[in-house]
Amino acid sequence: MSVFTQHLSQRFKTFAPDLRGYGKSQAKTAFKMRDHLVDLEASLNRHQIGRCLVLGWSLGGILATELALRRPERVSGLILIASAMRPRSSHPPASWEDNLYTGLASVINWLQPGCQWNIDTFGRRSLYRYLIQQHTAIAYQHLATEGMPAYFQTSASARQALSDALKQGYDRLAELSRIQCPSLVMAGTADRHITMESSLETAQHLPKCDWLSYPDVAHLFPWEIPDRVLQDIDNWIESNPEATGK
Repeated sequence: MSVFTQHLSQRFKTFAPDLRGYGKSQAKTAFKMRDHLVDLEASLNRHQIGRCLVLGWSLGGILATELALRRPERVSGLILIASAMRPRSSHPPASWEDNLYTGLASVINWLQPGCQWNIDTFGRRSLYRYLIQQHTAIAYQHLATEGMPAYFQTSASARQALSDALKQGYDRLAELSRIQCPSLVMAGTADRHITMESSLETAQHLPKCDWLSYPDVAHLFPWEIPDRVLQDIDNWIESNPEATGK
């Protein structure tokens, strides 16, 4: 989340908690997805945050929206990035070549972040092609410094909790009319993990929502076009001062 916090923390107090089972919030026992909401509310209490703007990326956007449904008095605004409340994927099955090229691209990129030879030789042929569309050096630098550590710090219990939730199906569109705070939904047209169409569907069900889509970028588009994304977030906050409690 540093692509957001390094920018927003220049004007706001920012918190980027590791969800249970992710990063440094390791979990040794099984848990359910709803436990994330208990943790997030406890974090707000611990830091004495009464009301705040919540930004969520992918699964984080789903949890941000669930928090707004659970405790609307504590969420002054929502920014949902590559997320949806009835998420759909168009990701094709991975082949052994996909996994091979992804492994090679990841190791070389970890040793030489953003190396153009590696991007052209292995990166574009790897599963990264479904995560990013514009194979820029800055996107691969984020993959090396943040993406790989996040992947390896995701616990088995977190993977299981997410898998169980996906098997049950997820559709909260009918509940979104209860959210009255201003919201912004952002999506990439080439997102295969959570399709742009499912993000747009979510935006259409939120009463006070602005929608932005970006051509030729995928699920990790804030790492592909960070300057444009951050400028659009700044513009939206300026146009919606109530989202930050002002």
